[in-house]
Amino acid sequence: MTTLSAAPVPRPLRRRSLIAAGLLAAPALLSLPRAARAAPVLRVGNQKGGLRSLLEASGALEGVSYAIEWSEFPAAAPLLEALSADALDVGSMGDLAFFSVFASGAPLQAYAATRADPRSQAILVRGDAPFHTLADLRGKRVAGNRGGWGQFLVRAALQRAGLPPDAVEHVFLGPAEAALAFRSGSVDAWAIWEPYVSIEVAQFGARVLEDGTGLTPTVSFLAAHRNALRDRHGELADLMRRQRSGWNWATAHLPDYAAYNAKLIRLPEKPVQQAFEKQRTRAVPLDEALLAELQQAADRAVEFGVLKQRIDVTAAIDRGFPLDAAG
Repeated sequence: MTTLSAAPVPRPLRRRSLIAAGLLAAPALLSLPRAARAAPVLRVGNQKGGLRSLLEASGALEGVSYAIEWSEFPAAAPLLEALSADALDVGSMGDLAFFSVFASGAPLQAYAATRADPRSQAILVRGDAPFHTLADLRGKRVAGNRGGWGQFLVRAALQRAGLPPDAVEHVFLGPAEAALAFRSGSVDAWAIWEPYVSIEVAQFGARVLEDGTGLTPTVSFLAAHRNALRDRHGELADLMRRQRSGWNWATAHLPDYAAYNAKLIRLPEKPVQQAFEKQRTRAVPLDEALLAELQQAADRAVEFGVLKQRIDVTAAIDRGFPLDAAG
C-alpha cells in the first residue's frame, strides 16, 4: 500500500492520542491539500512498526517541506527489491540484508545508521526443553532467516562455542513461520530478534540460550537508490535528521512509543516495551571504527555462507551525510 504524508502528528502526544493517531493515520494521509501534492516527493519504503511509526509517533515529521510517499512491506527482502528497481528512493533495513543485496550489484548505498543492543538478538529454546548450552543442541533443528541476522547468529555462536557448522540442522524460515514451528516443537530452537524475543519469553515461556553479545554488530541502515542520492540529497539528509530526532524522543518516552507500536502491529504492549528497553536503539556515525567492524562482520558472513561473495563495505556506504550535520 502507498500513501502520501505531509501532515505530521502533533508533538508531544499522550498515550491515548498516540494510539488514536496510529489508527487514523492511513485515512488522514489520503486527503492532502493541493499544495502538499505539488511539493517534492520522497518515496520511502517502510516495514510495519518501523521508520514510519517512529516518525509519526514522535512528531518528528513536523514542518517537513516535502511529501513522503510511503510504501509498506512485510519484510526487508521485498523492500530492497523495490529499492533496487528504483521504485523507492529510500528505506530502512538491517545491515546483513542490505549487504546481501549490495553484493548482487544493486545500485544502492547506505547513508545513515542506527544501532541496537546485541542482546536484542537471541537463540531461543522452549522453557521446558533440556537445552542449557549450545552443545546441547547438537543434532537438533534450529530455525532462522536465510541470509540475515538469524543465520549469522547461529553460525557465529557455534564458532565461538567451538562447534562445527553442521552441529545443528539449519531450518530457514521467516519469523511468522518460525514462530509456529518453534511453538509446535517442529524445531528445537529459534534465532530471532526483538520484539519476537520478548514476546516468546513473556507469552510462551521461552528461554534465551544465547544472545548476540560479542557476536553481531546489530546495525540498521537508511539506504537509498543512487539516483536518489544524486537528486534527493537534501530530502535524504532531512529524513536522517528526523529519524535521529524520533529515536531521541522514543528513548525518553518508551511507554508511549510501545503503546503506539503495540496497537499498530497488534501485539501486547508489555513485551513490546520490554523489547524497546532492551534494544536501546540510537543513531550512530558511519565512522572508521564502525566501518571496520562492519567489514569484519561482512567477511565473517561470507565465511558463514550468509553472503555469497566478499564486499568492500566502504563502497557500500555514502559518507556524504555526516551525523553531526543532522542536528
